[in-house]
Amino acid sequence: MVLQFIQQLFQRRGGAAAPTWQPASEPTPEQARQHQAWVTERVYQNWLGPYFKAYHLRKGGAGGRRGLRVELLREEGRQGGLFFYDDSIGPGNFQHLYQLLGERIAALGYHRACHDRRQRHHEQHQEIAVKQFFKPNPTDCSLSGRCDQRYGLITLDLVGVNGRPFFIRLTTNAVREDHFTAPKSFDSLLSDLFDEPAADAATRKKVAAYYGAHA
Repeated sequence: MVLQFIQQLFQRRGGAAAPTWQPASEPTPEQARQHQAWVTERVYQNWLGPYFKAYHLRKGGAGGRRGLRVELLREEGRQGGLFFYDDSIGPGNFQHLYQLLGERIAALGYHRACHDRRQRHHEQHQEIAVKQFFKPNPTDCSLSGRCDQRYGLITLDLVGVNGRPFFIRLTTNAVREDHFTAPKSFDSLLSDLFDEPAADAATRKKVAAYYGAHA
């Protein structure tokens, strides 16, 4: 099954040393220009709302085979979601979407603590993962005097297999220390990041312009 395959992707293999994370490259000036145009034209409205709806359908046990696919992640101390790539999106749009989510997280009062990349070769596939790790900016809560952790620590991954996008993974970890406020819910984070109006006809037509990989 797909989730079992995902677990295998992140398992450590015996034998050769595991590949290490390396600093990821930042966008070139041309890529940055393209991304800004993509944001200005609100091309993201083609997918953020549908992913948001798919998440809540999956959470309510009503997720179907139609539309975008989302899987829930729940582990001790961590929760999140997998937002799977669909061929209707295109590699370029999916990369822009990943970049936009990182920008929106930073706008919520976070700073990016790391931006790394790792490439691993398995027997039958090749995996490339890009990771962004965000920490809340150190601010105090005026009422309690404790540090506001907002949604906790946030990790944003983009995973590709055999040269194709596979999924975006968004997870949060709460900081369990007395001098931090209680974290806001993962659902409220998704609302801040994904809750967007549906794309109109003109915006839907812009998908093709950014469909391919970054120049």
